Amino acid sequence: MKKAFILMLLAGSLSSCDNFLDTESFDKKNTGNFPVTVADAQVMLTGIYNSLNAAISNVQHSHFYMAELASDDRFGGGGENDRDMQGLDHLMNTQPDRFLSFWTARYQGIFRANTALETLNQVSGWTSDAEFNQTLGEVHFLRALYYFELSQMFGEVPLVTSSTVSNVPKAPSEETYAVIAQDLKTAIEIMPNSPYTSVLSGHATKWAAQALMARVFLFYTGYYNKSELPLTEGGTVSKAQVTQWLEDCIANSGHGLVDDFRNLWPYSNRFTKPNYPYATTNNLQYAGEGHKETVFAVKFGTLADWGDTYILGYTNQLNLHSGLRSNNGQTNTFPFGQGWGAGPVNSKLWNDWRAAEPNDVRREGSIINADTDLADYIYGADSQMEETGFWQKKYIAITAYDNGALIPSYAILADGAQADYQLAHTQDLVLIRFADVLLMHAELTETATNLNRVRARAGLPAINYSLAALKRERRWELSFEGLRYFDLMRWHDAADALASQEGVAIKNKNVDTQMRGFGGGYRARYEATGGFWAIPTSQIALSNGVLTQNKGWGEAAHEYTGW
Repeated sequence: MKKAFILMLLAGSLSSCDNFLDTESFDKKNTGNFPVTVADAQVMLTGIYNSLNAAISNVQHSHFYMAELASDDRFGGGGENDRDMQGLDHLMNTQPDRFLSFWTARYQGIFRANTALETLNQVSGWTSDAEFNQTLGEVHFLRALYYFELSQMFGEVPLVTSSTVSNVPKAPSEETYAVIAQDLKTAIEIMPNSPYTSVLSGHATKWAAQALMARVFLFYTGYYNKSELPLTEGGTVSKAQVTQWLEDCIANSGHGLVDDFRNLWPYSNRFTKPNYPYATTNNLQYAGEGHKETVFAVKFGTLADWGDTYILGYTNQLNLHSGLRSNNGQTNTFPFGQGWGAGPVNSKLWNDWRAAEPNDVRREGSIINADTDLADYIYGADSQMEETGFWQKKYIAITAYDNGALIPSYAILADGAQADYQLAHTQDLVLIRFADVLLMHAELTETATNLNRVRARAGLPAINYSLAALKRERRWELSFEGLRYFDLMRWHDAADALASQEGVAIKNKNVDTQMRGFGGGYRARYEATGGFWAIPTSQIALSNGVLTQNKGWGEAAHEYTGW
């Protein structure tokens, strides 16, 4: 049974901030009396991790959710009034503070990390230098991750690296990425060189820092047309250094590929499998959470409550949002459960994939096809929007039978989750997977060995390396994992790829039509914004104009009002 995170309750002593300028970090505690013990340090660390789950409380405004619905491989979907979903797909705004909850969660995490970096040296009682360095390295990793996600979302953002907060403008991207790279370099250098299994699942490791450094390097150098990453302490991070770190991760981390790609996803779990012919026929068996392919993930538990936003993020709300909107019940969609219908899959992905790799098991392992997977489902009958007949299988509610009765989630049996289809989702949200490590290494070295290692797992023949082949492989292997949109940005392929969505056949409220762009079209919106999103208006107001809005946002023409 999955353990609920008891430490998250202790982290309640870490206060929430009304905005990122709020300097109150601990209720009835201050840096003069906290942290003192190792237990204090762990509470502080848990509070920094809490930012990951805090963003999931409003998952529709999160980095991962945006990256999925804004990419060319998924549409917005949902119901007629779900304009937030559709606005993401069309690169348009729907409300002045669209991403305020994400912005706030990440700056809370950053402020807590800043406080920790200033105070962990006053803690006594560490069992070893390795224990201290592991904790310190995790703090550096998390601050880097939070700034990286903010930078991918908004471009230039305020850069605050101390617990003394002032009203600061957006920093040049080079300055923010220098902090990100320095944090990751520090984490890599000080964290123990131990197998990933020596660290509690859900915590960052040296190997996760190496992998994130590669992702940061590829995005920064690609999008901004640079050759190296800057560092705050002088010098730079080169491609050769990043490659060396990835090779260390590949050789020494203990991470590897799960034998069957389809065993990565919960539809192959032991409670669902007996009634799911696809899983039984292919002899699938879910690898579970925290398996060897997971390099870093957001963890979830069983204590979520709609009445408490703080702990709502401890259920995987992404799976709820991606569930099927079904007017004829989840019996007819087994094993895929109900939800809000976000992110229908672009049929172009299915068709492109089938044409390029007709024997790739990952296609049917990643995508629900209503024609073959949902024989009793009434496609188009629930007043849904931008519906294609395709949905993704990786992050979606998975049902099961318990003594002949259909229950809304296998996690009720596996983990003791609540019997509530909105709260019963405990699947890890994997942010870094080992297959991505292999593909990043292939891209950096322009070699085929690790690309073919990923292909071999899918039963595909070896191929020669080319950038085009690498791009296809990333699209297939890492589909629906929050990476495609940013890959398109860094390759400078986004405008063309997003524009290709126009003209794709869809159903709007069961009426056949075609996808179209808004606000001048996909290409126009991407070129106007550079792929970045609107800074929350309330934060600009709080700054008294020191913080300015991003280009391509802030006018009525940038607002999505629906079909």
